[in-house]
Amino acid sequence: MPGPSLPHFESDYRVPEQVDVVVIGGGIVGASTALELAERGLSVVLCEKGQIAGEQSSRNWGWVRLSQRDPREIPLMIEAIRIWEGLDARVGGRTGYTQSGILFTSPNERGVAENERWSRHLAPHQIECRVINGSELDNLMPGHRMKVKGALYTPVDGRAEPQWAAPAIAEGARTAGATVMTACAVRSLDIQGGRVAGVITEKGRIRCEQVVLAGGAWSRLFSGNAGISLPQLKVMNTVLRTTPVDGPAASVWSDGFAFRKREDGGYTIASGHENVVDIVPDSFRLGLRFLPAYRADWRSLGFRLSGRWAVEASQARRWRPDETTAFEKCRVLDPAPSQKMLRRSWNAILRAFPIFEQADIVQSWAGMIDVTPDAIPVISAVDQIPGFYIATGFSGHGFGLGPGAGRLMADLVTGRTPVVDPHEFRLARFFDGSKIRPDAGF
Repeated sequence: MPGPSLPHFESDYRVPEQVDVVVIGGGIVGASTALELAERGLSVVLCEKGQIAGEQSSRNWGWVRLSQRDPREIPLMIEAIRIWEGLDARVGGRTGYTQSGILFTSPNERGVAENERWSRHLAPHQIECRVINGSELDNLMPGHRMKVKGALYTPVDGRAEPQWAAPAIAEGARTAGATVMTACAVRSLDIQGGRVAGVITEKGRIRCEQVVLAGGAWSRLFSGNAGISLPQLKVMNTVLRTTPVDGPAASVWSDGFAFRKREDGGYTIASGHENVVDIVPDSFRLGLRFLPAYRADWRSLGFRLSGRWAVEASQARRWRPDETTAFEKCRVLDPAPSQKMLRRSWNAILRAFPIFEQADIVQSWAGMIDVTPDAIPVISAVDQIPGFYIATGFSGHGFGLGPGAGRLMADLVTGRTPVVDPHEFRLARFFDGSKIRPDAGF
C-alpha cells in the first residue's frame, strides 16, 4: 500500500533570487518555522524535496501529548499546545486538533508508581495529570477487556490529523507571505566568508543570510556535507488505519498497541512498544553515542539487516552543488510496513477491545523517525557556520511539538527572547562533555 493520502498542495513556481531565510524541509517543523518567520515580516522560502508532509509528518500517530515526555520537553510542549488551540483559525485551514485526553495504561503496580512519579512534573504548571482506575478508567475505555491496575490520564492531551496539519500550516505560511516550493531539493549551503550566503537548490541559487534545516531523517546527510557532525539515526514505526467504529474518544497506549480516533470515525493503530532499527553504516559510526539509549529501550527495538544497508552505503556523504543528490533520487522516504508488527498490534487490540472486530483494516504504512542519542531534538544555531540553524531529531515527538518548535526556532533566527529556554536543545551538547542519555522522567 502507498503511504497516507495527502491533500493536493500546489507549489509556487518561481524560485526567489533572494530572501531573508530559507527553510529546508516541508514537514510540520519546517512549515511551522516558515509560518512564524513570515508572520514576523521576513521574506521566507520553504523548500521541500518531495511533497509537503510526505514523510514522517503525515505518518505519525497523530498524538498531541504532554504526558510521558522527557521532562526537558515539557515547557516547549506546553507552548505547543497553546499554539495548537488557535491554529485552525490562524492558518485558515483544518488540522483536526481536539483535546480528547490520552491514557497510558499499566498492568502492574510498578507501572502505576512510574506514572505517578511522572505526573509530578506537571504539578508546577497547574496542569491536570493523574493516575485513574476503576469506574473512571472504564468510562474512558468503554468495552475494554484489559487487565490494568491504572492509567495515567492527562485531559489536556489531544490529537490532530497528520495528513492535514503540515499542509494547512504551509498554506498559512504562504498566506502570510512565504514562498513554498515542492519538488525542489536544496543540495547544499552556499558559504562565503565563513557564513551562510545562500543555498544551492536543484532549480538554482537562492541568496539569503539565514538557513533553517528541518530535514527530519535527512538532516544528518545534509549537515555532513556542510562539515557539521549531527548524531542522528532512523527508527521505523508501522501504522494502520481502520474503517469507522464506535470506540473510545480518548487515545490509549498499552504495551501491545496504541490508538487514537480519527476525524473520519476510524482509528489509527500502532504497536505501543515496538520499533524497527535497520542496521546501516551510521549504526557503527554512532554506536557508542547511542549506547545509553539502546540500553534503556532495547526491549522495544527490533534490529535487522535489510536493504537499507546497501542504500545508505551507496549514498555519497560529500558532493558538489552541481551534482544530483540523494534528496533528488528519493523524493519521499516510503519504507514498507512491518507485517509482523501489524499482526501483533491488531491481534492485541482485538483482545483488548472487541468492538474492533466490527472494523476492517483499510491501509497501513511505515515512517522513518529521526532520533538523537538522548531522544530530545536539536533546535539550535550551528556555532561553526553563522546563519545556519538546525531543527531535527524529534525522536517520535515532533508532530505534537511542531508548532512550538517552529516558534522557538523563529525566536533564535530573529534574535527575540526565546519562548522557552533553548539550552537543552543546543547542538553543542553532543560535543561539550554533557551527559547524554534519555530521561523517562520516572
